[in-house]
Amino acid sequence: MPFTPSSLRLSAAVGALRREGVVACPTEAVWGLSCDPDSEQAVSRLLALKGRSADKGLILVAASVEQLGFLLADLSQAQRQQLSASWPGPNTWLVPHQQRVQPWVHGRFETVAVRVSQHPVVRSLCEAWGGPLVSTSANPAGAQPPRAGFQVLRYFGGSLDGMLPGQVGGAQTPSTIRDLASGELVRA
Repeated sequence: MPFTPSSLRLSAAVGALRREGVVACPTEAVWGLSCDPDSEQAVSRLLALKGRSADKGLILVAASVEQLGFLLADLSQAQRQQLSASWPGPNTWLVPHQQRVQPWVHGRFETVAVRVSQHPVVRSLCEAWGGPLVSTSANPAGAQPPRAGFQVLRYFGGSLDGMLPGQVGGAQTPSTIRDLASGELVRA
């Protein structure tokens, strides 16, 4: 099982995030890139590294349901229970953002993708940060998502501001994405 990073490594990663940096860390299935969702500069840099369009939107990953509470407050009890039953885990849901997240996070959509991770490195990073972070696979657009740290370094070299050690979890594919309102499976 993947380990929890040391407080020194977490402190360095949080420091990089606070300086509007981009950090890499292992997730349930692949390595991911994270940054401060409220920093337009950080998100722009992350998107430039990936060669990804801002209108596609990004995932917010959290350590707990409570960290996403600001987005879930208006949902029905049944919807909140559905989310809670699927978390923590590799299940991403599209929920209405109600203008509570920055446009560079939700892109052209009325929903934002959210997940509570079960991976100890991601959870530790979100806990140390104090809230959700942007999470997207650590690969240039169109390239294979990395399952090992050396692949992240091959893609981005010294362009990253931090990298937490660890291994990906046991999932073989990135998280599923479902629309909470319709139940439609967007990504299997």
